[in-house]
Amino acid sequence: MKATTDQSIAPPHKGLLRIFHATKYSLSGLKQAWQQEAAFRQEVVICALCLPVVLLADVAGLERAMLFGSALLVIIVELINSALEATVDRIGLEHHPLSGSAKDMGSAAVLVSLVLMVGVWLCILL
Repeated sequence: MKATTDQSIAPPHKGLLRIFHATKYSLSGLKQAWQQEAAFRQEVVICALCLPVVLLADVAGLERAMLFGSALLVIIVELINSALEATVDRIGLEHHPLSGSAKDMGSAAVLVSLVLMVGVWLCILL
């Protein structure tokens, strides 16, 4: 006889309804990041200020994509870092070396994405 606990693993929605709900959850995540994460807000503002440069720069299409993509990558990595930090905090707020390492590595990933963005922008625009 098959156990009924496997039913909780299946997604509750399929097709277009699943896409609708996934989009709703994603927008909720963006809203939460904006409300709760100062670093996310700062990086979004920086990227928004850089967007006119991407649109107005006299560069090839691939270079334009690299400028935009490197800026967007910073936002993506910050969202992943914020999710990692929330998960670590959910597990426990007491100090643990592995929790500190996980948070530090997430922060390092954001730093590396920022260095990449600056490098791409300098290489293309200078």
